[in-house]
Amino acid sequence: MNLSTFSKTSIAALIFSSASSFATVVEFTTSQGNFKVNLHDETTPETVANFLKYINDGDYNNTVVHRLVPEFVMQAGGFEFTGDFPLNPIATNSAVINEPVYSNVRGTIAMAKVANDENSATSQWFVNLSDNSGGAASLDTQNGGFTVFGEIIEGMDNIDNMADLFLCSDIPMPDYNAAQCSDSSFVPGVENFVTIETVTIFDATVNTADSLAAVENTSLTPPTTTPPVVTEPTNSSSGGGSFAWFSLLFASLLTLRRRFK
Repeated sequence: MNLSTFSKTSIAALIFSSASSFATVVEFTTSQGNFKVNLHDETTPETVANFLKYINDGDYNNTVVHRLVPEFVMQAGGFEFTGDFPLNPIATNSAVINEPVYSNVRGTIAMAKVANDENSATSQWFVNLSDNSGGAASLDTQNGGFTVFGEIIEGMDNIDNMADLFLCSDIPMPDYNAAQCSDSSFVPGVENFVTIETVTIFDATVNTADSLAAVENTSLTPPTTTPPVVTEPTNSSSGGGSFAWFSLLFASLLTLRRRFK
């Protein structure tokens, strides 16, 4: 059954029909340590339903962290390493409606999307490493606001440690160095990437919403808690994107392709 015959709204309704304050907890198993996320099922239902579909379909398994900017974001959910460059984009579903209810403060997980299209998020997600709500990042207002749909409740230290890894064109690469990054004849192995090995539902029955301390996004004027329905963007098959992902990410990947091939 796909989303064309069974709406994401219906999926969301089933997800939290058992409790009025239901909040799914999912666990990420990675090559650099695990972390858990408590999802905002009720307040960002479309986004959570979209995210859980990727999890249940196994789409996030064996993907890689393809972008990390220290003191900004760690981004994944869009690509896998299959032995060569460029990284291989995963298949994506239709774009999901924007739900900018919460603020992009440190330790939150949010959806990435295409620049200048607030309703274009598909598979890619990011963790805020700092308070990115305002200032230069302004993720609470930029591009209609980025949808925060959960909070890291365990393992944020493992995510912070990823920021200490060597970065090759914004890609965190363990046991790698500048000479290898610039050597066009050197091909990395899977051990040289931060791999999201599995993402599983850790707790789908316990009422966990009351323990969250989400910060509301009050920066949007007027609030866009009920944004219009959007059709699938023409480039959604490439994976959702970062804040300016089409230019930033693929420039990095093309550079890596030249270096490693």
